[in-house]
Amino acid sequence: MDLQKVILFYRFTRLDDPDAIRLWQRELCEGLGLKGRILLSIHGINGTLGGEMTALTTYIRRTKEYAGFKGTDFKWSEGTGQEFPRLRIRVRDELVAFGAPGELEVDECGVVAGGQRLTPHGVHQLVDERGEDVVFFDARNAFEAEIGRFKNALVSDVRTTRDFVGEIESGKFDHLKKRPIVTYCTGGVRCEILSSVMKRRGFREVYQLDGGIVRYGETFADDGLWEGSLYLFDGRMNQEFSDRSITLGRCERCDAPTSRYHNCANLVCRKLILLCDSCGEDNVATRCVPEHATH
Repeated sequence: MDLQKVILFYRFTRLDDPDAIRLWQRELCEGLGLKGRILLSIHGINGTLGGEMTALTTYIRRTKEYAGFKGTDFKWSEGTGQEFPRLRIRVRDELVAFGAPGELEVDECGVVAGGQRLTPHGVHQLVDERGEDVVFFDARNAFEAEIGRFKNALVSDVRTTRDFVGEIESGKFDHLKKRPIVTYCTGGVRCEILSSVMKRRGFREVYQLDGGIVRYGETFADDGLWEGSLYLFDGRMNQEFSDRSITLGRCERCDAPTSRYHNCANLVCRKLILLCDSCGEDNVATRCVPEHATH
């Protein structure tokens, strides 16, 4: 069997007929034996796919033949072939559910009036120049940041991306409007939107980490400003960038260090539980306690 890999990608570009793109993408993925998730909207494409390396290489080449997707940045990581149970391709109002599809504007170059892109090295340069004035703003759900985040990052108490607009409009971050803010997320797609949302609401100096935590980890691993483990929305659940990764998360049952989330053993529950290896082997422990469950 060929080497198994996973690709993460997105592209903001105007799509006049997302349903036609969905049919094409499904035929392409099924023909190559790929599994994973792809979301489409009038604003573009957002996906994660797993499969054999040769099949993924063909997928990338074929997808880039479509003019709107030519500049798509595909990020590679190791796979096992078990990351995704099936292929799901859907059309939605938004690529990321911020609950504000009407205010997002895209053109052939991407999001209009988003934050200034910074490479991983550019982030370090900004910190060298501006020091502690720089604010790292996590564009992910709060539970993701429990196991990994940038040093001294601001983590909002949000359970879904739909909560971010309300958080920004609440006024609790207004004191940061004149400071340099670096938004970041897993692969870059969420901070594309969040940086635009923040700029439209009066934040003057907003940046976005180009390529997200994934690209930063490829560049600096655990020798930079990132700490801990990266949460992943697939069967792997999390990823470390080196054997020097520190453990930030704590087991919800015994408070031992851990970076591993488990799906609740109660099949009617969709919550994630952060457990150490010992508690994770206990079927009782992997059942959430409703009054204490927060994820």
